[in-house]
Amino acid sequence: MLYKKVMTVGAYMEQKAYGFGRYFEDFKVGSVMEHEPGKTITESDNNLFSLLTMNHHPVHLDWDYAKRQQHGKVLVVGTLVFSLAVGLTVRDISGKAIANLAYHEINHTAPVFIGDTIYARTEVLEKRLSKSKPDRGIVKVITEVRNQRDEIVLTFSRSVLIPLSNK
Repeated sequence: MLYKKVMTVGAYMEQKAYGFGRYFEDFKVGSVMEHEPGKTITESDNNLFSLLTMNHHPVHLDWDYAKRQQHGKVLVVGTLVFSLAVGLTVRDISGKAIANLAYHEINHTAPVFIGDTIYARTEVLEKRLSKSKPDRGIVKVITEVRNQRDEIVLTFSRSVLIPLSNK
């Protein structure tokens, strides 16, 4: 049997209104978006990312080594957690983006382990029209990533170049 997520009326209306991504005008300073669904990180996710990025540190790949270290188990690569967090936000933040201009203040605040599920929440901090191109603007957001125990594991902010809707 397939699992079917039931959406609240508000979530359905928001998805219908924005589809994939938002235009510059759709961002409101101070608004907060909960990004769904979350992502459970598997051993395969961690192993493949470690190998693809040439991060062969044994704390990420070697169960025997990791059990003798501080946390007693394999740690998920921090840049995988960051990459997944950015991916979780695409539908709401950068789905219509021209470019992600900058990432700021990436902070790993707690370890992430295989089997953890991460969730993201983003707040719009500021926005301004582009000084050089009138058809776009820059939106700055901060994203907080939590695990299934509601512990903050990562925070980061970024500036995203977003087109105007030309309505």
